[in-house]
Amino acid sequence: MGKMIYLDNAATTRTAPEVVEAMLPYFTEFYGNASTVYEFGGKSKEAIAKARETIANAIGAKDNEIYFTAGGSESDNWALKATAEAYKSKGKHIITSKIEHHAILHTCQWLEQQGYEVTYLDVDENGLVKLDELKKAIRPDTILISIMFANNEIGTIEPIAEIGKIAKEHDILFHTDAVQAFGQVPINVDEMNIDMLSTSGHKLNGPKGIGFLYIRKGVKIRSFVHGGAQERKRRAGTENVPGIVGFGKAVELAVSTMKERTDKEIELRDYLIDRVLKEVPFTRVNGDRKNRLPNNINFCFQFIEGESLLIMLDMKGICGSSGSACTSGSLDPSHVLLAIGLPHEIAHGSLRLTLGADTTKEDIDYTIDAIKDIVAQLREMSPLYEDYIKKHN
Repeated sequence: MGKMIYLDNAATTRTAPEVVEAMLPYFTEFYGNASTVYEFGGKSKEAIAKARETIANAIGAKDNEIYFTAGGSESDNWALKATAEAYKSKGKHIITSKIEHHAILHTCQWLEQQGYEVTYLDVDENGLVKLDELKKAIRPDTILISIMFANNEIGTIEPIAEIGKIAKEHDILFHTDAVQAFGQVPINVDEMNIDMLSTSGHKLNGPKGIGFLYIRKGVKIRSFVHGGAQERKRRAGTENVPGIVGFGKAVELAVSTMKERTDKEIELRDYLIDRVLKEVPFTRVNGDRKNRLPNNINFCFQFIEGESLLIMLDMKGICGSSGSACTSGSLDPSHVLLAIGLPHEIAHGSLRLTLGADTTKEDIDYTIDAIKDIVAQLREMSPLYEDYIKKHN
């Protein structure tokens, strides 16, 4: 394999060497089942407790409010379905937004089939939830507000503290999908009035197949996976000890390096955005320029197809995406880009680049030059671009 520049860290990240090193003993040396009573299994139990404490501290939570899952999608499903079931006597109305990850949107659609009502809030041109519309959507039978912390495609960070305050004032549970934000921006569940929060380990240089759901003490939702007494009887199944240990180590690293790492990402992110907007005509950046994830860049290039751009970038050793990895292969334009008001023909020309701790300025310069060349090539073959030039010359 030749040169590779990996700029798809929103899809997944490289597992950090320190994380792998921390995990290895729990595959071959301390492999005991954490639910057993003998000392050997106790080693695994101790490791889980340490990881749980590290993770809880990272969001200002208590240890017994962290429940390990298989990842963000399971955590989202658990939060929504279990809340709907537990609070249905109060009401069957849920509020979310039109730009949520499909783990939320598809779960909401399933709940609608079970007789629940869901309000899907519009967002502004930058992808921000409109707080006045949120307030108007609240009804006496509203039991849950679920708004993502930061959008996985366009990087916009939502006004989470304000949403949490509104939810608390109306005695409504507030859940946030923080899969993209955790480890990238500071989070405090008490200060932000968050009742439930979903994450996934592989988005912050941890292993795949592990996540957690934060459930505030007093929130009365039941088990999502039945069959055993693990996770304080709320999530059955033998604990993924290596995954939990790795997740804990990844969180430790992410918290300790957050300021330095994100400062560097913001500098490179803005440098890339500014150069591309200056040097590639008929280009727009999607998402809020200020309230966005440090590592997220999302463009739309007029007169081209994003899939063609991705393929040609790949030929130059650059890994990017056109949106969420969970919708890869879909011919439809991003639901997020349509929700912020882009027409289909522009939304089809999208490119998402997400930086990592290893990204260098040389990587960025190489990528910018490749984008300039490829976009120019694709536009030369575009009848739409040819027609546009003819009309304006």
